[in-house]
Amino acid sequence: MEALLDGGGPRGAGGWCGAGSGRVGARGTLNEGRHYLGEIIDDELWASPRPSTWNLWAVSVLLAKLGNTFCFGTRGPGGWWLVREPEWHFGQQVLVPDLAGWRRERAPGLFERDEPFFELAPDWICEVLSPSTVALDRGRKLSLYHQEGVSHAWLLDPRAHTLEIYRRGSRGWQLAAHHGGKGIPRSRGGRSGTMSGGHGKCTHYGEQGR
Repeated sequence: MEALLDGGGPRGAGGWCGAGSGRVGARGTLNEGRHYLGEIIDDELWASPRPSTWNLWAVSVLLAKLGNTFCFGTRGPGGWWLVREPEWHFGQQVLVPDLAGWRRERAPGLFERDEPFFELAPDWICEVLSPSTVALDRGRKLSLYHQEGVSHAWLLDPRAHTLEIYRRGSRGWQLAAHHGGKGIPRSRGGRSGTMSGGHGKCTHYGEQGR
C-alpha cells in the first residue's frame, strides 16, 4: 500500500473484504463479548472500549474506498485482502488493528484454515485514533508492527481530520505523507505491489469522542 502510502497499486484479481471474528475458537481468541476490544501486549491485557460511532464511520468509509479499488478490483487493480479488526496472534502477543491488508500474491491461502484469528503478519495496517487508544496506537503497537515486518502503517484521526502514512524503514517508520483537512486520499490504480492515492474530495467524519 505504498501509494495512498506513496504512489502505486497492486495488480491482480479482486480480493475479499470482511470483518475480523469476535468468537472464541477451538484454539482460542481473545475477543469474546465485544463489549471491549482485548489485546495482549508484552504479557499485559489491554482492554479498550468499543469504538465510537464516528470511529466506526471512519473505518467504514475507508474500507469502502479502498475495497473497491484494491480488494474487489471494481475500480482499480485489486490484489489485496482487506479485513476489519482482524485478531493477529504472533508469539505471546495478540494485536487487533482497525484495518489490515495482505497482498494476495504473498498470502493466497489466507482464509483456508477458517480460523477466528490470523498468524501471518499483514503488509499494511491502519489504526483509527481515539483519545482512549492514541498512546497505545502510536507507541507500543506501532513498534510491534515494525518489529514483525509490516510494510506500511496508517494513522487516521477522525477528530483532527488527519491521515499519517508511514512506510517501513530499516530502523523505524518513515513518514511518507501527511494529509490534513476533512478528508482522506482518493484511491486510484498504480504500479504493481503498491497502493496509490491522491488528494481526493473531503469526507467529513465528525468530531465526537470515543
